[in-house]
Amino acid sequence: MSALQLDLLEPAPVALPQGLRYRPELISPADEAALVEEIAALPFRPFEFHGYLGNRRTVSFGFRYDFGDQAMHEAEPIPDLLLPLRERAADFAGIAAAALPHALVTEYAPGARIGWHRDRPVFSDVIGASLLAPCRFRLRRQHGDKWQRAALDLAPRSVYLLRGPVRHDWQHSIAPMQELRYSVTFRRLAEPR
Repeated sequence: MSALQLDLLEPAPVALPQGLRYRPELISPADEAALVEEIAALPFRPFEFHGYLGNRRTVSFGFRYDFGDQAMHEAEPIPDLLLPLRERAADFAGIAAAALPHALVTEYAPGARIGWHRDRPVFSDVIGASLLAPCRFRLRRQHGDKWQRAALDLAPRSVYLLRGPVRHDWQHSIAPMQELRYSVTFRRLAEPR
């Protein structure tokens, strides 16, 4: 079965959204095990969105986005433990590692999910690394009066890139997890208008 699967609720086939790239093996199993051991010790806090606490925990580095005042704020620098992963993610995206000043580490316990959304417009490229468990990465966009849908099964140790149309025109979500998963998302800041 291919990594990209169409949502069975959508009758019309949808090609891989333009600007989405995926690679199944960004790091080795040994590198993943060592990284996860260090990530588990990070100072996670429940994800907060307008006073609501999500069922996942996060920690931001470099910058953090505050949904209350809808602004970016400086955060602790990206720790050394994430720099090799950032380097590989940047190579995958064809950019310099320094162009990725933001890292968000998310812990998804069993049952945790993330609803439909687009990353904030203060960011351009979004590069996500998936660790420990597979997950269903769902995509949708409004097309006339219908939704176009696609889904990508993210394998442990894999990486994806959202750039261009898939980044700006499509929403994405994560289906509820069956087992513990971590994701590390690196974001590039958008050019000021």
